[in-house]
Amino acid sequence: MAPPQTGFATRAIHAGQDPEKWKSRAVVPPISMSTTFQQFAPAEHAGYEYSRSGNPTRQCLEESIASLENAKYALCFASGLAATMSITHLLNAGDHLICFDDLYGGTNRYFRTCAAKMGIQATFTDMRDIENVKKAIQPNTKLIWIETPTNPTMKMVDIAAVAELLKNHCDIISVVDNTFMSSYFQSPLNLGADMVMHSLTKYMNGHSDVVMGALATNNEKLYEKMKYYQNSLGTVPSPFDCFLVNRGLKTLPLRMERHAHNALKVAEYLEAQPAVQRVVYPGLKSYPQYELAKRQCSGFSGMVTFYIKGGLDEAKRFVASLKIFTLAESLGAIESLAEIPSLMTHASVPAEQRATLGISDNLVRLSVGVEDIADLLQDLRQALAQDLIFRKIHN
Repeated sequence: MAPPQTGFATRAIHAGQDPEKWKSRAVVPPISMSTTFQQFAPAEHAGYEYSRSGNPTRQCLEESIASLENAKYALCFASGLAATMSITHLLNAGDHLICFDDLYGGTNRYFRTCAAKMGIQATFTDMRDIENVKKAIQPNTKLIWIETPTNPTMKMVDIAAVAELLKNHCDIISVVDNTFMSSYFQSPLNLGADMVMHSLTKYMNGHSDVVMGALATNNEKLYEKMKYYQNSLGTVPSPFDCFLVNRGLKTLPLRMERHAHNALKVAEYLEAQPAVQRVVYPGLKSYPQYELAKRQCSGFSGMVTFYIKGGLDEAKRFVASLKIFTLAESLGAIESLAEIPSLMTHASVPAEQRATLGISDNLVRLSVGVEDIADLLQDLRQALAQDLIFRKIHN
């Protein structure tokens, strides 16, 4: 493992990748596809028994993620939601959790319809105001789930303020979904969070070819419990997928810098367009929580949300006119994507809740990739022009 004092880019390349692990001295960790491992004698083994319980390729990736999150421990899961489900098993029937009212649609759905069946109560609240978090705490509260920035409206939670609040509630675990910022731009554990989780599918892998999740923590007891659930629930990823994410992490700093550069240019361009009602991007000075964003993050990712003037017809016409941005769900990969959350990623969120959160039909979410910025801006320009031409013809 790379020494902890080394820089992020160095750790992204070297942490967990020591060639001395292998007799061959392979610089790139091999893909260990074996499901089982020979033992010296009954219950005497070389660290691995059965691939669900532990796998050499997965261990390389977990060591790398731990290093990038400034954590002692990390575990990988078959998806971000598999990680979420496994973390929720820390709770018992009758326990209560608090989460942002604005969450990724799959997380919202899981807490509302799946965790609820296990007798776990959830309170959805606007966590931008720390007083709302304080008021939501109940005697049976055991978990606070923080997503920051939120998907898709880009609201932020003051992680350090929540951690300070929880100093008086030692039995409550705080978890931060760090998917939107990645380990490169935000370090929740440094701000006092107990655990950080990722959908590795997004920025951490960055190539739209793996579905995987992860968590990291400095708390040994939490780690041991989560390792037990990882094994007992069987929510593990394949060795080949671990190999791909391991490879993707090596270019994470380079990719995130390009994502951030392109996204800021896109956000500034959209903010100046007459067909655009409002742009939400933490790197803009118009962003409502700009000071918190600067304090909490070292930079910003490629996620840009904007409201096009009009309604669903205008939003549909815009995304249909795009040529480089691909109309697709997911985010955080090298190619640029566009979607309408109310019809796609957040369709499972009840309509009345979407309205309260600001997830209207004219909201468009962009995942700005690493293409040439001139090409991305031209694509947005021609798509917005198509909308303006249509309006002129029909007015």
